[in-house]
Amino acid sequence: MSLLSRCGRRAYSRSHKLRGPSTLLRLAFLSTASTDSLGARSPTRLGPPPIRVGLTESAGRGVFATRRIGSGELIHTAEPVVSHPSLHSLHTVCYYCLRRLNSAGSPAQAVSFCSDDCRARSQAFYEVETRADWSLHDGYCRYEVALVLLPLFASINRSPYENFLFHFCLPFCILIEVHLFSLHMLLSSHGLKYPLLVKRLACMVISGATSSDCLDILQPAYLSPEMISEMEEGFRFLKCAFTGAHVKDEQIAFLTKQWYTTLLARIRINAFRVEVVGGSFEDLLSMATASVEAEAAVGNAVYMLPSFYNHDCDPNTHIIWLEDAVARLKALRDIELGEELRICYIDASLDRDARQSLLSQGFGFRCDCPRCLSGD
Repeated sequence: MSLLSRCGRRAYSRSHKLRGPSTLLRLAFLSTASTDSLGARSPTRLGPPPIRVGLTESAGRGVFATRRIGSGELIHTAEPVVSHPSLHSLHTVCYYCLRRLNSAGSPAQAVSFCSDDCRARSQAFYEVETRADWSLHDGYCRYEVALVLLPLFASINRSPYENFLFHFCLPFCILIEVHLFSLHMLLSSHGLKYPLLVKRLACMVISGATSSDCLDILQPAYLSPEMISEMEEGFRFLKCAFTGAHVKDEQIAFLTKQWYTTLLARIRINAFRVEVVGGSFEDLLSMATASVEAEAAVGNAVYMLPSFYNHDCDPNTHIIWLEDAVARLKALRDIELGEELRICYIDASLDRDARQSLLSQGFGFRCDCPRCLSGD
């Protein structure tokens, strides 16, 4: 995958409905603009970024430049509305900001924080979370991912011997939870963001840290009746965890099947896979066209303003994470006033057929950007 790994987004109809200017202004101030370097924790100037959200001719909502943006300029940063580490990263990254820890925590230690500030900022929802037993819920996450990946394994060309190993050994490995490193990393890098992000957001709502409709402005994915039926089991595990922890009924009144499935539908096409580089911007440039190893993905997050960026296979903007879950959007070339800013959801170095296949199967649309139309 490229430095940007998007998870299940489409290139049209970004937001649920057109909101008023006051709402969009609040969204703008969730991010900040800066002309400084992209070093982590770099100072930023207050004020809205040099962009606006508006309607495109064919792709729903989009992000447009309100002035000329120079190549290499940091357009804005954005903190996640909700984020969660991948299960394989629980003991190696901060439970709040996803920053890599200096030393990995022990399995006996539930989670770790990189600073007192992160511990304090997560105190409200973490207190709710620690009251519940999540063993069944998290086990469900792992099981669902295995079911999703089995067809992917089945589609790989294998020798007769490899076919025997696949059909005979792999199901047993999943059932008895044999933690082979490669299999564990593969499972951890797919799909776990969905129920884990909902779990985190539900705890935030219960604690009063956010509202249950905080993501309603984002466009939901289409869910088939079969998908909704499969999601209902996850809903039952989530609600049982809260009721088992004796959370008051009025505190989880928002937690209905409709809320759960609709939230998952929004997350499916708006979640980012956070791949922390953990180095300087110069190091990042040398890696820009290289694949990122699976362990670089430390978690997943949903942002507000970055979720309005549409896709292009020849993007003028890209998104990076240097140390934590704070997203940084940077201009790849000069962008003129009024021009739409677009990012690439997949590895832009892939050929046209591979890109079209990934975008269609993983993101739900066929790309008709100039590069694809030209056959490149």
